[in-house]
Amino acid sequence: MSLAVLAQTHPRVIDWGIRLDRAPAAGWLALQAGALMPHWIWMARRMHDGSDDPLGLLALAALAMLVWSVRSELRPAPRLGWLAIASFGTLSAALLRTGLGPLPAMPPLVAALLAVLAMACGLLAFLPRRVAGLPVALLALLALPLLSSLQFYAGYPLRVITAEASRWLLMTGFSVAREGSSLLVDGQLVIVDAPCSGVQMAWFGYFTACVVALWSGRDGRSFLARLPAIGLLVLGGNIVRNSVLVALEAAGHVPPAWLHDGFGLVLLALVCGGIARVMTTGGRRVDAL
Repeated sequence: MSLAVLAQTHPRVIDWGIRLDRAPAAGWLALQAGALMPHWIWMARRMHDGSDDPLGLLALAALAMLVWSVRSELRPAPRLGWLAIASFGTLSAALLRTGLGPLPAMPPLVAALLAVLAMACGLLAFLPRRVAGLPVALLALLALPLLSSLQFYAGYPLRVITAEASRWLLMTGFSVAREGSSLLVDGQLVIVDAPCSGVQMAWFGYFTACVVALWSGRDGRSFLARLPAIGLLVLGGNIVRNSVLVALEAAGHVPPAWLHDGFGLVLLALVCGGIARVMTTGGRRVDAL
């Protein structure tokens, strides 16, 4: 049946379609957010009970500031492709959470990951085309309470990489051997523990990359092309931090807690500054990514 015939035989259907298409962005997003409410409750509980660091609130604040800054440019009608993906993702996240339907129940973090990506697609349906989608999607992922999970699954490999790189840097001035994620420096055992894995530095690094990319108008493809450099900056900064602190401890100058933390903050600031520099250098052609 053509639209012309449908308009003649069922005019109310056309009227409903027009009203649906002209529904305000706030209404669409509020409806989607309400459908995903069980996931938001789980995320809030996980951050509140100490299971994970509440850094995701920074990512949520960045997304809220983005929407507020372009509130006058929100599309009067959503982009149907993004809206379809958001609807499918919302339904899938609900099924994965409950285990109803053809999909098996998944761990809450997996279901919440799909939920935040679906919400990001919902935002992209209304955001102006000049806003790149990849930084928005990555910010949504960073809003998840996932640091403890990353520390569990990726912390040890990162600590081993950091310890091995530190061994190469320290072997010019010390007798160094590595045993797992520990270093034997001049006969003194120094453990590369969980805080030295660089997981938190990586979170702040990619958060900085997303915020600067959105602020500077970085397009999706160039943002994606710069992500490997972001990873190298984070890894390099963490290796330098660990090597300096291990060298001080091996030399008998164990730094006090305030100096240990202060040096880490300085390195974090330098890494984030380097990431901001990478994200603001070069062309900014806006595309669909």
